[in-house]
Amino acid sequence: MIRTEGLCYQYPDGARLTFPDADVPQGAVLLLSGPSGCGKSTWLALVAALVAPAAGSVTVAGQTLNALKYVAADAWRARAIGLLPQKLHLSAALNVYQNLAMAQWASGRPEDGARIHAALQALAVDDLADRKPGQLSGGQAQRVALARAVLLQPQVILADEPTASLDDETAAQAVGLLLDTARAQGATLVIATHDARVATLIPSDATGRVGFQSLRLLRGAL
Repeated sequence: MIRTEGLCYQYPDGARLTFPDADVPQGAVLLLSGPSGCGKSTWLALVAALVAPAAGSVTVAGQTLNALKYVAADAWRARAIGLLPQKLHLSAALNVYQNLAMAQWASGRPEDGARIHAALQALAVDDLADRKPGQLSGGQAQRVALARAVLLQPQVILADEPTASLDDETAAQAVGLLLDTARAQGATLVIATHDARVATLIPSDATGRVGFQSLRLLRGAL
């Protein structure tokens, strides 16, 4: 679950963002929408404990993030959050398998080859395990990045502009992939986007009884 109350963020240049409150149950889908520059990526960073709020509270997967500092925040994020950034950040020097193994190492867990191959197989890219990111198509790289994000079975998946620069067919595949993966793991899914197509790609019954919510951010909140 994700719950925010009175959430504000202060940028180093003095600009201040104030966000609407959110209450998203576990297993739900949240569409975080709004124009570029309205704070969608900042909201994701706050929910992932990558940055600290200037005011307000954030509770994610039962953890109040305001109480987490530095190393504790890193350890919690590795366990609870699957992050799919707009720039996929796959290491060019490592092959696909090694990119996923690095996620296990970063979380302090031993390498588990069986789990890595299971995650890749679930997203139909297990046959690419020995390839470097530069040898992948855009769609293949996105699937690998999602496999890495959900490898440790996080309770929350955060996807930042997952349909950016994609044609209609590929965008539909990307959203469907996120929905199917979140449903299979019982994870809460947040898709942050300014792409109006995404709302039409999420069925109202996407998560069964849990439901679908939308939170729109506006530049006026700055």
